Amino acid sequence: MPSITPITTEEAVSQSKETPRDYKNYTSPLIVVTLLFFMWGFITCMNDILIPKLQEVFTLQLWQAMLIQTAFFGAYFIVSFFYFMLSITKGDPIQKIGYKNGIIIGLIVAALGCTLFYPAAEFHSYGLFLMALFVLASGITVLQITANPYVAILGPPETSSSRMNLSQALNSFGTTIAPIIGGYLIFDQVASAQIDTADSVKLPYLGLAALLLLLALLIKVARLPRLEGSGKIETGAVAVKHPHLVLGIICIFMYVGGEVSIGSALINYIKLPQITGLSESEAKHYLAFYWGGAMIGRFFGAVALSTLKRAGKFAVMALIAVVTFVTVYALYDLNQALIILGLIALNVVVLMLARFIPNRTVGLFAMAVIALLLIGVLAEGSLAMWAIIAIGLFNSIMFPTIFDLAIKGLGRHTSQGSSLLVMAIVGGAIVPPLQGLFADVTGDLQLSFIIPMICYAYIVYYGFVGYRVKEV
Repeated sequence: MPSITPITTEEAVSQSKETPRDYKNYTSPLIVVTLLFFMWGFITCMNDILIPKLQEVFTLQLWQAMLIQTAFFGAYFIVSFFYFMLSITKGDPIQKIGYKNGIIIGLIVAALGCTLFYPAAEFHSYGLFLMALFVLASGITVLQITANPYVAILGPPETSSSRMNLSQALNSFGTTIAPIIGGYLIFDQVASAQIDTADSVKLPYLGLAALLLLLALLIKVARLPRLEGSGKIETGAVAVKHPHLVLGIICIFMYVGGEVSIGSALINYIKLPQITGLSESEAKHYLAFYWGGAMIGRFFGAVALSTLKRAGKFAVMALIAVVTFVTVYALYDLNQALIILGLIALNVVVLMLARFIPNRTVGLFAMAVIALLLIGVLAEGSLAMWAIIAIGLFNSIMFPTIFDLAIKGLGRHTSQGSSLLVMAIVGGAIVPPLQGLFADVTGDLQLSFIIPMICYAYIVYYGFVGYRVKEV
């Protein structure tokens, strides 16, 4: 699941008047706030578990089951649009109430959404499930708007990108373990009891609600520094006069849509007889590999954008690869550990070809994803499955990099441009149902991966051409 890049580097610069000693004091608040990234990553990836479960319980077609993502990511668009309009007419709400209160509000709204899963299961209502997801995602949207810029300014501005990538890596850690824990609670427990109802989602989501409220209480009592930005949002949509921003909005739409669509279809894809024929309970482990790849890649991004020397960066990357290999070997087997290590090596090779240049990295990573999707469409068996799983590694740093390219050169209009980019996350609400509809109409889920392939073709264009800043 994607995280949002800092709203404006100018606001971060306005905080740089403090001494290095002051920044050291931000370590504890940073640890507290990064817990949010883990939580919303975990919750977002639970959707991939819900899709096959509710599809089975309510006897849905795939496109209907994909409405889970429409309800979830549709909230991103609606809430962000409302925030944007409020900002340009009344001023930035977060600047009025403060980052801390904004985070607490987001956590409470998200907890309310989780609580609504209980009546949805009790009344056996798919529509109520979708409403619960919308409320949950509304809270997460508020968290995205508040927590990301807050992380950016909790320290020196020159290392804000490294902090963001590290926070996003923790977000990906949540998406990595969610299929394992969520799959166990929702699939395995029900399979052992032989119950084919939606009741299995009650306790997991009530537990999430309790954790979110506990985290809100922790944020409330924590001594978080009150940091204010100096940027102002002007009246009128001035930012859209920048062509690279408009193209970047489309690129974010395409990226989030493609990433979410692949993740949403992955369990059903792995279940196909010509791929592996595994059950949902067994397939959830491979979904964890998909999101785990994004986590590893984001740790790489945090290292690559840090102040370490080149030799130090590669040493840390090698250490991450070794730890990943040992972990997979301990949890699974040597064969899967070697496969993961090989995919990591492929990712590093492409990263080196891009020479750590942001736009080149986006373009080459998108080309790699297209190649992997082609293998997933044309091949069968383990080769096809691992090709789709490997996409997670190449998705890793795309979102923050595209976001940074899109807001470059916006100056005082950066906040406004960022709000528009947040709305583009609605791609996660639109592309998955399109892939589901394609699969239902053609009767070929494997071929339906052509839909996200189109999305990544546009990302290639943006990485090599569309990113260029033009004078307005």
